[in-house]
Amino acid sequence: MANNMTTDKGVSDHVEYLCEIDFPAITGPAFILIFIISVIGNGLLLRVLFMYENLKCITNIFILNLACSDLIFTFTLPFWATDHLHHWVFGDIACKVLTAAYFVGLYSSVILLTAMTVARFIKVVLHNWKSNRARRKRYAIGACIAAWTISITASLSDAMKVKVENWDNVNYCEDSSDDKLGYYLQVSLLFFLPFAIIIFCYSAILKTVLQGLNRKKHRTVAVLFCIVVAFFICWGPYHILLLIKSVYTPNNCEVRVQLNVAYHICEILAYSHCCMNPLLYMLSQKLRKDLLKLLRCENVCRKNRERDSGQNISATQNVAMNVAQSS
Repeated sequence: MANNMTTDKGVSDHVEYLCEIDFPAITGPAFILIFIISVIGNGLLLRVLFMYENLKCITNIFILNLACSDLIFTFTLPFWATDHLHHWVFGDIACKVLTAAYFVGLYSSVILLTAMTVARFIKVVLHNWKSNRARRKRYAIGACIAAWTISITASLSDAMKVKVENWDNVNYCEDSSDDKLGYYLQVSLLFFLPFAIIIFCYSAILKTVLQGLNRKKHRTVAVLFCIVVAFFICWGPYHILLLIKSVYTPNNCEVRVQLNVAYHICEILAYSHCCMNPLLYMLSQKLRKDLLKLLRCENVCRKNRERDSGQNISATQNVAMNVAQSS
């Protein structure tokens, strides 16, 4: 969650002033840019899925839910950008609602990615497991419902902890609780535990792939692997920095500034993930072709041609009938 405070409580005003850094001028516009790219990319992806793809396909079910998750996270970015540039101006209720939406997007992404990885693990590694397509589809839908339920429940806990606090006549939307143990447990369960599961699954998947798979399945595994790797490259450093900042408060001003610069860089990297998935999905040849169809308006043009053709046929028939009647 965005927070443009660069100093910690309990430090003198003089030290706060010396340790102040001007990162909001970078993070605010960066969040707006990420917002624009993500809305366009995920919007096009959803349209491609609904117009051209088979939504009964298990992978597409997960991709659809991941796109929705990214958009939920994306719609909070303009508010965090404003927070960085002008501090919190939206009130206490908005602080809680947007924090909940932020964590819903984050938690649902990691849980959905884990479920998608497990589904691919079952299909590739446990391919002899007796389970028909309809049952696997029900499992996938059940996993998506569970992902949203868990993420919404966990996010409500986070939303209750934040509130608007005023420091030196400036409002901040921040976590006011001192429950660090609960935070560690939640981060471990909803980030590092899925990471461990994904590492295990993909180790087994890659081992099976190297033993021999057809080229089509090879490409599918590669695309999904890139999606998972991108998530943890983006979000991993950010979560590690959060843990470091939670347990370590340096007294040296230079170290404090370096830690805050690293934190803001990792924050921008983490938030940029919501606009990366649509780009990674384009590694799929079929999705690329469908996107080109959409951008060329092939469906619309075909429908217009069919409509014009139908109108021309009707007009010709009317003319023929009028000629016949007059004769």
